[in-house]
Amino acid sequence: MMDRFLASRRLQGIVPWILPALVLMSWEIAADAGWLQARVLSAPSAVAVAFWQTLADGTLVHNVAVSTGRALQGLVLGGLIGLALGVVNGVWRPADLLLDSTLQMLRNVPHLAIIPLVILWFGIGEGAKIFLVTIGVVFPVYINTYHGIRTVDPALVEMARVYGLGPVERFWRVILPGALPSIFVGLRYGLGIMWLTLIVAETISASSGIGYMTMNAREFLQTDVILLGVILYAVLGKLSDIVVKFFERAALQWHPSYVRPRREAFA
Repeated sequence: MMDRFLASRRLQGIVPWILPALVLMSWEIAADAGWLQARVLSAPSAVAVAFWQTLADGTLVHNVAVSTGRALQGLVLGGLIGLALGVVNGVWRPADLLLDSTLQMLRNVPHLAIIPLVILWFGIGEGAKIFLVTIGVVFPVYINTYHGIRTVDPALVEMARVYGLGPVERFWRVILPGALPSIFVGLRYGLGIMWLTLIVAETISASSGIGYMTMNAREFLQTDVILLGVILYAVLGKLSDIVVKFFERAALQWHPSYVRPRREAFA
C-alpha cells in the first residue's frame, strides 16, 4: 500500500513536466535542423548559453534583483490597500455604499492605459513603475477580500454573537478566517497582474531590470537574451505563486479543502 502511494506521488511530480520537456526537445531539434532561424527563435541551448554569460558578468543577478524589488514593493502596497478597502467595505455598510461603486468604476479602467499620465506624474523613475504595479494589484485583492467577507456564513456570525463574542472578536475569529480562501485567490491573481504590469512598465521606461535587459537585447537582435527574459518572468511568476500557496496551506490547515491525505500507518 505504501509503495503504491509513493509511486503515485512520484508520478504526480513527474507528469506536469512531461509536456514542457517534449516542447523543449522539439524546439531544440527544429532549431538544429534549421527549421527555425536564430533571428526568429533561438534554440534552448543558445538561451542556456546566454543565461550563463549574463550570470557570469553579473547583469542577470542585478536585473533580476531590481525587477523583484519593484514587484515586491508594488505587491505589498497594492495588497495592503486592497485588503484594507475590502475589509472596510465588507464589514461596514456605509463605507460600502460610499466607496464600492467608485472602486468598481476605477477597476474597469485599464491601468496600463494610463502609463502616459503616470510618466507625467512620476517621470520615468522608480515611482512610476511601483505605482503601476500597486494599481494592478489593488483591485484583485480588493474584490476577492470583499467577496470573501460578504460570503461568510451568516449562521456562523450569529452563533459567535450568541456565544458573546464582540465585534472585534467576531471579525478575527469568524469573519476573517472564513474570507481567507477568497483573499488568497485574489492575492494569487494579483501576482499575475503584478508581473504583467512590471513587464510593460520596464519595457517602456527603465534603465535596469529584466524588461530593460530584453529591450536592450532587441536593439542588438539578441533573440536568445530576449527569450531568457521571457523565461525569467515565467520562472519568477511561478516561484511567487509557490510561495503564496505555501502560506495559503499554512494559514488554512483547518479548512477541509486544504487537509492533506494521511498516509497509511502500515503497508
